[in-house]
Amino acid sequence: MLTERTLIQLQIHPGTPARARELGQLGYMQWLAGLPADAAYPYEVRRALRLAAPFEASDPAVAAFCTLLRTSLQRPFAPLDLSLPRPRRRGGARMRRLSL
Repeated sequence: MLTERTLIQLQIHPGTPARARELGQLGYMQWLAGLPADAAYPYEVRRALRLAAPFEASDPAVAAFCTLLRTSLQRPFAPLDLSLPRPRRRGGARMRRLSL
């Protein structure tokens, strides 16, 4: 359920490739934080990739999310490049309405 919600939230037009990367990182962090403590991480990653695969080519933020998922399984393990977006004004309610 959390994976589906995360994917729905990522299926917006990000505007720029940098914004798509930011959204993909936020989606990954949201997905990771929502996993149960006893979850098998490799299984959950593969499950998320199966759900996201149909949207990867058409949604840049989903593609960034999938890249992070795949990178997290690569060996040798290495830290992921994750960061919170820099605070900035994005247009508020008017821009949200225009994006729909």
